[in-house]
Amino acid sequence: MRARPQVCQALLFALALQTNVCYGIKWLALSKTPAALALNQTQHCKQLEGLVSAQVQLCRSNLELMHTIVHAAREVMKACRRAFADMRWNCSSIELAPNYLLDLERGTRESAFVYALSAAAISHAIARACTSGDLPGCSCGPVPGEPPGPGNRWGGCADNLSYGLLMGAKFSDAPMKVKKTGSQANKLMRLHNSEVGRQALRASLEMKCKCHGVSGSCSIRTCWKGLQELRDVAADLKTRYLSATKVVHRPMGTRKHLVPKDLDIRPVKDSELVYLQSSPDFCMKNEKVGSHGTQDRARAGVPTAGPITAAEADSGQERRREPVVTTDLLCARKGW
Repeated sequence: MRARPQVCQALLFALALQTNVCYGIKWLALSKTPAALALNQTQHCKQLEGLVSAQVQLCRSNLELMHTIVHAAREVMKACRRAFADMRWNCSSIELAPNYLLDLERGTRESAFVYALSAAAISHAIARACTSGDLPGCSCGPVPGEPPGPGNRWGGCADNLSYGLLMGAKFSDAPMKVKKTGSQANKLMRLHNSEVGRQALRASLEMKCKCHGVSGSCSIRTCWKGLQELRDVAADLKTRYLSATKVVHRPMGTRKHLVPKDLDIRPVKDSELVYLQSSPDFCMKNEKVGSHGTQDRARAGVPTAGPITAAEADSGQERRREPVVTTDLLCARKGW
């Protein structure tokens, strides 16, 4: 019996959704780069794990950036784990880079967050490296055109966000520009979420000031534009993750676009994270789908029954003696 054409097309589409979706974040394997690798010669670029050929070429032509990009990969790990410490999915599967499990291989809500955070992190790291003088190709960001306000003056060294966004996008988006790396729907999803991450980074740029004056009077303040910490950007992206929109790839006019599955009368908003496939249940342990389960995992921010540390004793902070509360309680419908 011959299979119906519609069934074959549906199977092929489902397979496409599951193929190479995480290709663009394999570069997070740079977090495992050994300290012994100096990264001061172009031949070192071939020794780096998780890069596509376009990223290897960028490495060769911008070798001075690579220590910063390695740092960014490590910061993604830390910021993600910190942001999701009290959630069922807690980013632990990122540590498997470049060989991910299904939670990141598919176009899930979790992969949407990781793409966004990765794009933000690499631009954040480069912008900050310009400010600290670690990169010969850039320096402080430009002085804003608008006045800083009464009693303030522009000075200091602003984070070079424009350079960070330029070079960060070139590197992190390179895998999505490669032909034959999954379906068009996946590419659009990854590129969209990466841009959402950079948008969150732009929104984190704020005015920072330092006081000057006799006896701390702060009669004059020197101000500059600086980025918030990456953990703050991750917190913003987590909020967007919680309200992420499931999308489908449908024709709109003469081209196909990502549109909300349940509200396909409007285009996707530039500020929202999007995903193509629903996430697995992360309560029970299932290594195949990237779930380590929540049994015996302490929930972040909850006091534990362990001994008081030296730092706590020195600061005079007291901690209640309570049993460890774990996220498996949340999975048991006690609060979540």
